[in-house]
Amino acid sequence: MRPLTADSLRGVWATLLLPLNADDSIDWVRLQAQADALGAGSLAGIYAHGTAGEFQTLTEDEFDRVNEVLAAVGQPFQIGASHPSAQVQLSRVERAAKLAPGAIQVIAPDWLPLNPAEMLEFLRRVSAAADGVPLVLYNPPHAKTAIGPRQLGELAQDVPSLIGLKTAGGDKAWFDEALRSGLSIFVPGHFLASMTSLGAHGSYSNVAALSPNGAVKYATDLEVERRIGEFFAAHVAPLQKAGLSNPALDKFLAAVGDWADAGTRVRWPMQSATPEQVAAARPDARRLLPELFPDSW
Repeated sequence: MRPLTADSLRGVWATLLLPLNADDSIDWVRLQAQADALGAGSLAGIYAHGTAGEFQTLTEDEFDRVNEVLAAVGQPFQIGASHPSAQVQLSRVERAAKLAPGAIQVIAPDWLPLNPAEMLEFLRRVSAAADGVPLVLYNPPHAKTAIGPRQLGELAQDVPSLIGLKTAGGDKAWFDEALRSGLSIFVPGHFLASMTSLGAHGSYSNVAALSPNGAVKYATDLEVERRIGEFFAAHVAPLQKAGLSNPALDKFLAAVGDWADAGTRVRWPMQSATPEQVAAARPDARRLLPELFPDSW
């Protein structure tokens, strides 16, 4: 596909989730079926190897094979090259670039926080390795290196291939400063409607895990967002409080949505949601959010 730009990186993107066998190996048949289902929908595009894709657990062979599945869907795609190791991440960027994705997502290496000079050097070298493929910086709340709006603007100026930011977002003051960077700002799916009015451009969407087409159709509907929040408070927040990880929560949502068989299993040693928790949530999801589950989808 043609490289994305800060102006063209928009909309709702969904992630590939890892369908796992009982021995934690990837079920490639189910992964292909999931990719086909996403490719047949109305999403802006598909990506792999975000947090929900359990990128830190993948071997390099698995990383490459998932990318091959993703690239063959025939839809706009992005590849997450993220890894806690800068050296592994650099190698992933080099290999991902050969598939010509619309963008490559990267994170600050994670163990020790980077100072501003180190963060700039990291992005410069990653940009060179990407060989013309633009970059999206993933800076989640739990990142060791927290990048504020002012530093974001400096990075965007010094690394022209940086086109976007995947973030938790913030208040109006945060957006006002972050938008001066000229980057495309992507926020969580369950806040996209309210944050669009602040300047958000799209989402790598957890709501798309629940209903890919519904996440697109109702992306900016504040009333649907309110009811998504009600569902999350009743069924997602308790799992989060119990210690389940974001990958487990996204697989839980996909199981509740029942649009593809990703399963709820996450890789060892992370804990998974149970079939009983999925069964308890399904009626509430359809009662609170009937728009996301029409019979025609």
